[in-house]
Amino acid sequence: MGLSLRFTGEDKDMTLDELAEFVKKARAGGADGDQNIYAELSTSGKIKVVTVSLGEDDD
Repeated sequence: MGLSLRFTGEDKDMTLDELAEFVKKARAGGADGDQNIYAELSTSGKIKVVTVSLGEDDD
């Protein structure tokens, strides 16, 4: 099973600071800069959730 990092906005939608923190933690967790990230958007196009794969679990 693959490991992933998932972030949500504290108030429903993400801020630029929250997105920057996600990137910082993803890189610290081993995510490469060329990996795809996945996002869930609100109906108005704002980012609600972002996820990135961090590799494989040791199980």
